[in-house]
Amino acid sequence: MTSLTLDPIGVIHSEHTDPGQTPIQPSFAHGSPGRVEVFPRFEEALDDIDGFSHLHLIYWLHRAAEIAPSMAGSSTLKLVPFLDDVPRGVFATRAPVRPNPLGMSVVRLVGRRGSDLFVKDLDVLDGTPLLDIKPYVARFDVRLETRSGWMDEVSDETARRRGEHRPDEG
Repeated sequence: MTSLTLDPIGVIHSEHTDPGQTPIQPSFAHGSPGRVEVFPRFEEALDDIDGFSHLHLIYWLHRAAEIAPSMAGSSTLKLVPFLDDVPRGVFATRAPVRPNPLGMSVVRLVGRRGSDLFVKDLDVLDGTPLLDIKPYVARFDVRLETRSGWMDEVSDETARRRGEHRPDEG
């Protein structure tokens, strides 16, 4: 298999328009509001979603080259992630520039009106194409005994400083 075709199911709207000022994960976007516009033909697929407190949003990182211009077009499989100063394998990071620029965020669902979902803790750039939504289910998603590899060595202060607003690339 050499290619796939994906069609967006909607668009993510947020207050984040500048890649350099966008938090790098939902945990650093606490309270940041947004609207998930699901295309009307998919509205029926949102039935019963109101009972969930959180959702997984899966999206296409359509502005990845702007987010990390020094990595854009790179064929390297190693890069220096935002939270570190050491090159790491791309699959051991959450960097936006990757073989397939897919993003995933867990956001709080605060309401629904028709085919619009209102969310908080959104770390996504405005206008991002939405590929899928899955409910966050504690029974399936929570893991109590985990390791976070090299990220376990990053101090909370460093993560907070670098995560809330990424340093300039270059």
